[in-house]
Amino acid sequence: MTPIALTVEAVPELEQAVDLAIALVLSAAIGAEREIRQKSAGLRTHTLVGFGAALFMLVSKHGFSDILGEHVTLDPSRVAAQIVSGIGFIGGGLIFVRRDAVKGLTTAAAVWLTAGVGMAAGAGLWLLAALATVGHFVVMLGLTPLAARLPRSRHVQSRLSLTYLDRRGVLRQALAECTGRRFVVDEVSPQQPGPGRDTDTVTVALVIRGPGSVGELASRLAEIDGVLTVSCYDAQHL
Repeated sequence: MTPIALTVEAVPELEQAVDLAIALVLSAAIGAEREIRQKSAGLRTHTLVGFGAALFMLVSKHGFSDILGEHVTLDPSRVAAQIVSGIGFIGGGLIFVRRDAVKGLTTAAAVWLTAGVGMAAGAGLWLLAALATVGHFVVMLGLTPLAARLPRSRHVQSRLSLTYLDRRGVLRQALAECTGRRFVVDEVSPQQPGPGRDTDTVTVALVIRGPGSVGELASRLAEIDGVLTVSCYDAQHL
């Protein structure tokens, strides 16, 4: 008896399992990057999206082969097409509006890309899925520093934490400095003092937006008489 070699080509189910495994690994890689950055959708969400997209793709390709016949014809792309529109519900749930600033767009786009990676892996396009995953890291890690160097949009919000001595008119001077540098102050919220904090000091959070340099503004605020500390956070910490 001639032995039968157990290869991917000889066992279709093994090939499908490999497709699923590749989708799982690549989706988890994207999710890990999002998890490290502490985004609203992290490792588990991205992994499940990519893994599920690959499963639906495999069902679309192979799930109806037993009912095809002379009088039965099906469009195998219909199930796969629904993934693209269906993933929009998850992406929409990650996007929210805070005042006039939209948050979560990048994470929603990453989820959408992860679904595409899963679909490519489920279709057997392993190289395409791997290249898309590499592209994700190029965009997230490579373009982020470049985006920070581009001219700042007047609609991007930043957060300043300001600690100063009370009853010296410091907050009034700080707000005047912000508006003088063409920043709009969207929110001023006092922070609760920590245990052992001097009662003569006040800490407030300023949410600002404008075309100027937030770093230069923070440096100028630190020079105001009575200001003790100034901490600056970029938009992703809002």
